[in-house]
Amino acid sequence: MIKPVSHVGAMAAYALADLGGPDTISLAQNESAFPASPAAIAAGRAVMDQLPLYPDPEWPELRAAIADVHALDPARILCGAGSMELIGCLIRAYAGPGDHVLGTDYGYAFVSSASAQVRADYVKAREVDLTVSIDDILSAVTAKTKIVFLCNPGNPTGTVIPNADILRLRETLPENVLLVVDQAYAEFADEAHDPAEVFALVERGDTVVMRTLSKAYGLAGARVGWGYFPTAIGGEVRKLLNPNNISIPAQAIATAAMHDQSHMRDVVRQTAGIRDAFIQQVRAARVDTPDSHTNFVLMRFRDVDTAQKIDAALRKNGLMMRGMGGYNLPDCLRATICSAPIMDRAAAIIKEALT
Repeated sequence: MIKPVSHVGAMAAYALADLGGPDTISLAQNESAFPASPAAIAAGRAVMDQLPLYPDPEWPELRAAIADVHALDPARILCGAGSMELIGCLIRAYAGPGDHVLGTDYGYAFVSSASAQVRADYVKAREVDLTVSIDDILSAVTAKTKIVFLCNPGNPTGTVIPNADILRLRETLPENVLLVVDQAYAEFADEAHDPAEVFALVERGDTVVMRTLSKAYGLAGARVGWGYFPTAIGGEVRKLLNPNNISIPAQAIATAAMHDQSHMRDVVRQTAGIRDAFIQQVRAARVDTPDSHTNFVLMRFRDVDTAQKIDAALRKNGLMMRGMGGYNLPDCLRATICSAPIMDRAAAIIKEALT
């Protein structure tokens, strides 16, 4: 029998969401409730005749669009097949056997998988009330810590910390520790948290900021993420990226989506309205639900049995939410925000099951 290398053989596969059957409506993947910009869809269709060609490995138009929207240096932008590719390459470039990659209790689970791929140890700092604690992160830093991952807004919690906390974290961390700020859901919080303050940290040379077009832009299927990197760090990560990682249609779609900021902001506004109405409904049913700054809601039930009962009731009615046992939150379900009628239906099922 041909065996894999020992550390790969010992790894568990990355846990994917249970999507149910063909008649199930999934509220498990944090996908957008709304379609992508019509301009983006049209841009993708317009380049389908270019499929015999390899895509541009430098993503020039996409980088320029991102830089224009966020007032950034396009030379410092790297694009990936989702932010997952960038996270994986960053860890491979800057962590190895015996190193510590530090996250938080409920940080993005893929960081743990990517750390295991290079035999680095993934360490978790405590969160307080389902919210990142800067003091607990700093207390968990040791001489072995090479990278700190901060997910803000948080997934699966939906909570957010102010930019001032992120700036304090960077100022207090040792200079030889790389800080990665994962902002996959930032568009849902940008209005209250100036993104320029966090992007400016990249100028220090020891911080990376990640974003994606999967959520607010409705492009999960296109697989386009991006990051803002210090020049030296970006150069090392670029060595590990697939040189043709984003297809020609995906680059065209993402570029047009970035240019259509009004569509994105409208999606964020509508999603937030449906989200907040759903939160009010489940809170009225006495479900513990933190404020969310994302396109999903975390619900904490009184015990594990109740969470399982709610999950079963939803499944029986053709709805699927995400169980949070993998995040050590077995009494929780996470609900992606869908259309208002679907969320009203989900709230009614939850209320009925509880009463």
